[in-house]
Amino acid sequence: MIYYKMLFCNPVKLLKQNNRSRFMKNKDVLIFDRDTLLHLRLPFSFFLLPIFFFSISQSVPINGTDALLIFFVLHFLIYPASNSYNSYMDKDKGSIGGLKNPPPVTKKLYYASILLDGTGLLLCLFIHWKLAFLMLGYVGVSKAYSWKNIRLKKYGIAGWFVVALFQGGYTFMLVSMAAENNFDVRWFSSRHIECMILSSLLIGGFYPLTQVYQHEEDSERGDKTISYLLGIKGTFRFTALLFITACTVAYHYFNRFYLNSHFFIFIFSLLPVLFYFLYWYIKTSRNESFADYKHTMRMTFLSSSCMIVCFSIIFVLNHG
Repeated sequence: MIYYKMLFCNPVKLLKQNNRSRFMKNKDVLIFDRDTLLHLRLPFSFFLLPIFFFSISQSVPINGTDALLIFFVLHFLIYPASNSYNSYMDKDKGSIGGLKNPPPVTKKLYYASILLDGTGLLLCLFIHWKLAFLMLGYVGVSKAYSWKNIRLKKYGIAGWFVVALFQGGYTFMLVSMAAENNFDVRWFSSRHIECMILSSLLIGGFYPLTQVYQHEEDSERGDKTISYLLGIKGTFRFTALLFITACTVAYHYFNRFYLNSHFFIFIFSLLPVLFYFLYWYIKTSRNESFADYKHTMRMTFLSSSCMIVCFSIIFVLNHG
């Protein structure tokens, strides 16, 4: 019977079946399978784009090739590597940033993060070895944030400060230095330092809101995030305080180095974010169940989109 099937079956169909069988046997060795790709959370990199656009808008002169390369390295390699490593360490079962229903965590996430980080660092060498060294610092802190033997994430204030600094001011520095091809200590002018402060304030105010729906799962792992320490209402108030502080710094910066019009662009771009924030805060004050994944992602998408529009307009004004 077996020989009969071999003689009279379609040889092309048989070959396809054999290839599919071999693939099914070997699929476990594929690092970037569907589940791994989902855990990279590539769309979540969109939410970190505002700092890139802000840095580019303030960089003079700009090396276009290096600017595009640092954009690719950060948003398609370094950030996804950090996401996959964080997922591997956290083993989240509930919704996480940019992924409502995360698939099961496997060892592949660890290998994917190492491979992406390594590729990103190698590409940085095409810009400058100093950039690769600085990016290595970012990667190291990113791993320390999630690694179980250090896990900065479980320390509310320290974890918040690290995220605000490295995803804010430090990233501004990386992008600006790469775009200007300037890695001299003289880069640290009062103008650039004020930009780093503003970037850190923007990230520092936004970040606790991304944790507001994860209090229960974070506490089960022993992670006392800043949002958990502040509570739901406290998180909203803390964000409001940092938003006001960021606006104050922006007013000083734009009036010192540019025109009033730049500050008004900044404020008007943030009005939709302010209105939605107040709407969400009022709803959550009445019923804390509204501090959920859906509202968090809406807030995140809206704030990132408005900031990208803002800094894109400023970029055109500065470089047009």
